[in-house]
Amino acid sequence: MKTWSTVLAIVVASTTMWAAVAFGQTTTTPKQGCEAMKAGAPQKVEGQVVSVDQNQSKVTIRGNDGKTHEFQASPETIRDFKVGDKIEAQLRGAANC
Repeated sequence: MKTWSTVLAIVVASTTMWAAVAFGQTTTTPKQGCEAMKAGAPQKVEGQVVSVDQNQSKVTIRGNDGKTHEFQASPETIRDFKVGDKIEAQLRGAANC
């Protein structure tokens, strides 16, 4: 009987400690661009450049399916893009997602 009491005390103590650790975890706000990865954004888009915003490093593409997609890119990547260019864009996750 004493063995069962000891085992029960260990299980209760372990469960309490595990619950405290689980409740003590904090959630972090997703980084910009991470939401797109989780929201089911297409991994690859082929289409035509609709707009290029050099100041915000964004390019908008109208895919072959007619949908428009906005991508964040490095200034070096979009430097030579012009409206009307046919391109293929690949979605990558941000390094700190």
